Order: sequence, then structure tokens, then C-alpha cells
Amino acid sequence: MIDSDGYRANVGIIIFNDDGKLFWARRIGQDAWQFPQGGIAYAESPVEAVYRELSEETGLTKNDVQIVAQTEGWLRYNLPEHLVRRYKRPVCIGQKQKWFMLRLLTTDAAVSLDQNKKPEFDIWKWTDYWTPLNEVISFKRDVYRQALEFFEPTLDLQIK
Repeated sequence: MIDSDGYRANVGIIIFNDDGKLFWARRIGQDAWQFPQGGIAYAESPVEAVYRELSEETGLTKNDVQIVAQTEGWLRYNLPEHLVRRYKRPVCIGQKQKWFMLRLLTTDAAVSLDQNKKPEFDIWKWTDYWTPLNEVISFKRDVYRQALEFFEPTLDLQIK
């Protein structure tokens, strides 16, 4: 779903474990790391999109996680000009995302990156809270900073 301003509705997912580490995954065939994320389908709620994307990208189910927080509004980023597909209609100039913070309730063994015919990730790891800001692709960095700043107090309360 692309809105009238050219932004595709999307969810971003930050999963943390009992040690306060974050799930961090490498896009298949690339040296690009990110949090799970994906588009919101027509007539799908953001929460429904979270669980669908979670399953498709990590193999985790609704029973494996607990949603502990979500951003109040949309966080937006623009795509670099060379990634904008001007020949497609409607033109998508970027993403608007609702971010969700999820607690992992199960073991790492529940993670399976090949749940989809076309997996998004080939490797995953637990990482320190602020590391993603240094490793995510530059055009997503500001949205990641906003999401991490928003969720930091929540994580502090969850792991104490």
C-alpha cells in the first residue's frame, strides 16, 4: 500500500532476548544487515503484518514472542534516487513504518530463516542495542535511531 505522498506502509520489528540483545540479520547475498521489516498488505493491520513478516523472515510465531511496545506514529525514510522505480505506478519514494518491540519468549532454536521460498536473510546474530546504527544502510539510519531512542526506556524496564 503506497499512500498519496509516495510512502509504502511497512512494519519494523525489533526482537530482544533476556540479555537485552537485539536480533540482527544479514540480507541474503549482501553485506547489508537490518531488523526484520516488511510491507503492510491491503486490509491488514500493522499487528497482523508484524506476525506475518515475523514468520516469513525469522520462522518465529505469535507464540514465540510478546509485543511489548510500538511507536505511536509513522517513521519515514526516503529511498535514494537510484532506488526509486519511476516506471512503476504508484511511484514509491520511501517507507513509512510502524515499529514494534518484541520480547523473545522461546529459545534461539525456534529461529528459522528459510521459512519462505525466497528467504530475506541468510545469517542472524544477537547484537548490542546501539550497534545497528553503525551497521544499517545509511538511508535507514535516522529511522533506526528514532525507533531505538523510542524503545530504549521500554527495554530498560523489560530486562531489569
